[in-house]
Amino acid sequence: MQLSDKNLREKKFHNELQSKTKGRFENIFYKALFNLSEDFFDKLKFFSKNAEILDYGCGAGGSLKKVLNFNPKKVTGIDISEVSIIKAKNSIKDFNIDVDLNVDDCEKTKFEDNKFDLVYGSGILHHLQFSKCLNEISRVLRPGGKLLFIEPLGTNPIINFYRFLTPNSRTKDEHPLVKKDFEEIEKKFINTEVKYYGFLTLVFFPFYRKPSKSKFFNFLTYADQFLFKSGIFKKMAWSVLIVAEKS
Repeated sequence: MQLSDKNLREKKFHNELQSKTKGRFENIFYKALFNLSEDFFDKLKFFSKNAEILDYGCGAGGSLKKVLNFNPKKVTGIDISEVSIIKAKNSIKDFNIDVDLNVDDCEKTKFEDNKFDLVYGSGILHHLQFSKCLNEISRVLRPGGKLLFIEPLGTNPIINFYRFLTPNSRTKDEHPLVKKDFEEIEKKFINTEVKYYGFLTLVFFPFYRKPSKSKFFNFLTYADQFLFKSGIFKKMAWSVLIVAEKS
């Protein structure tokens, strides 16, 4: 596996991150995306049944346990971080399902063409050379196969300022998605759907504890979706859920 300098920086960063005993400070904000996580796993459950799946940038296996309960035909996971793959294997060792987890380069995988029915991931595409990874996902997907990704947006100036103030929380190569990235997805795939999340739910995150039990959080999610009908407010979202299909 021949890696670029950028790949090597990502590998080093994530090996070090997964070796830490404490999570990142930024994790406290992720409850603002609770509804995004729910929608992601609802779609993942629907797409996974009897499917051959690639967990693209699987990390420490955060999604694997749920996916293995969705009756897939087979699950394969890849990540550039050896530490992540070790942790992912340990997380699912009690499951009696065909799972193949390997260290690999997401921009140039070892898989044959047209292998998977579904390629999914969470917070991975913005770490990669975007055109390369889209081409690779298209190559390994079967015709009619789906891609499903959660990704951060790079259009909210306040969030971007926070990113500027906290450079050690990420690599210098990360590039949250902007308009041209969505245009590229639409050129390479069909039936592209993008749903936006995390404006008011993020602004008011100190005012609720558990989103699953909060009427206030539910109100904020409805308000967000109303506001996201406007292009201006879409730019203020934190993250998106992307679904697309190979023609």
